[in-house]
Amino acid sequence: MENETITTSKAPRTMSYNRIDTLLGTTGKLTPQAVEFEEAVLGALMIDDNAVTEVLSILQPEMFYVEANQHVFSAIKKLFSASQPIDVLTVTNQLKKDKQLELSGGASYVAGLTTRLNSAANVEFHARIVMEKFILRELIRHCNSIINDAYDDSNDVLAMLDDAESKIFSIVENNLKRDSKELGDVVSIALNELTEMRDSQDDLQGVPCGIRAIDEKTGGWQKSDLVILAARPGMGKTSFVLSIARNAALDFDKPVAFFSLEMSATQLVHRLFSIESGIPSDHISKGTLSDVEWSKLWENVSKLNSANLLIDDTPALSVFDLRAKCRRLKHKYDIQMVIIDYLQLMQAGTDNSKHGGNREQEISFISRSLKALAKELNIPVIALSQLSRAVETRGGSKRPQLSDLRESGSIEQDADMVLFIYRPEYYHLDTFEDNTPADGMAEIMFEKNRHGSTGNVKVRFQSQFTKFCDVSEGTFGMEGGGFASPSAGITPNENFSAEYYDSAANGDSGGGKDPSQMEYSDDYAF
Repeated sequence: MENETITTSKAPRTMSYNRIDTLLGTTGKLTPQAVEFEEAVLGALMIDDNAVTEVLSILQPEMFYVEANQHVFSAIKKLFSASQPIDVLTVTNQLKKDKQLELSGGASYVAGLTTRLNSAANVEFHARIVMEKFILRELIRHCNSIINDAYDDSNDVLAMLDDAESKIFSIVENNLKRDSKELGDVVSIALNELTEMRDSQDDLQGVPCGIRAIDEKTGGWQKSDLVILAARPGMGKTSFVLSIARNAALDFDKPVAFFSLEMSATQLVHRLFSIESGIPSDHISKGTLSDVEWSKLWENVSKLNSANLLIDDTPALSVFDLRAKCRRLKHKYDIQMVIIDYLQLMQAGTDNSKHGGNREQEISFISRSLKALAKELNIPVIALSQLSRAVETRGGSKRPQLSDLRESGSIEQDADMVLFIYRPEYYHLDTFEDNTPADGMAEIMFEKNRHGSTGNVKVRFQSQFTKFCDVSEGTFGMEGGGFASPSAGITPNENFSAEYYDSAANGDSGGGKDPSQMEYSDDYAF
């Protein structure tokens, strides 16, 4: 720390500053600071108790440029937390207890702070100026660090990029928070949304699933929702989300980000080839295609080139990296849905000690972060999850329960919807409990639905093509393959319009960007 003399209207005094550098290199530029506003804020807090609640939601001690002011603000925070009165005497006494009075300039400096202004009327404005100067100093500090790292040839370039992005986003996360909204403002927003929904020609207000029976129940995947899809290994979790990602991106022109922590991007595309062409997936994965199948493949998969589907197969993805990537994709492609396969393969961060000492606490942190991401980007986030072995060992029915969610009960709490996949065939059963045939069938179990009713929806699972679809779609590939029109052969519910599906099948999505006009980076492409 350096000492610097500041001249005020009072006598000169010597203060110790907590700074990055007084001068930036040789440019002669002074570090961003607002000492007068810092003193005005502290003075206001000691003359008006009501000012404290306004300022504490904006400032932290480290945001003050002058070290003495940091100590004074910390003392005020302690008094407020203990529900003690806040004035010159109590703050001075708290600084004595903390052995920080001398570092704070002494009792005379603390008393002098209250003479900087006569009213606390503008304290929030003053506090925001202090915060802005702190953000500028943080930007300078991180940018200097990034510049120094860039000159070091021993550093890995990609690791530096991740580190640089982390540093910049940390400034946003730690300092820019949403303000509370008055009920009247929220009511107006809600009424406008309802008016738009009423006037809209679409029956789906969320991102379409493309499976009619599920869309009828959900109205599409809703904004800001965290949807958990869970099942035992081999039940078809990846096949289900890949089917709905394909439907949303290709049939309804909704940009979708698919984060695959288990399968490679190439493996996922092989599955899409099977879904699109009606060629058994094992023929594609093994490369054992007949001449007829090769011809069929080329005829049907060309449309995938224009699909609004972005695939990222980074393994062991951390929550922070996921959030950073989703923000970029939202800004660049306006993604409308995020799919994560699967939650238990994610990492909470590089320092797991921050989030608890065991995997259950880490999973809890991840699920909370995914819900926060859905709210921040205002899009649905669908995360796959494993189920515990309790399903297999339990006697009687093998239907999964909420208590079977693996490693964390907080997944159930954080999720807006919890869905299970149940296929009797998996357990070598020929029928469902109601004696209906189970051959090629599955049930999507809505065990939690914050916005509607729970219950089960039957869908068809075509295992040879790893594809989920409506029960009425029938057997894929019997009439030459291809993905059937979303409304083909379906008698719509009288309150559920088929035109929405038909228009999508004909290429009229009613919104979204033209995929041919998009630029796909190497990291997010087929």
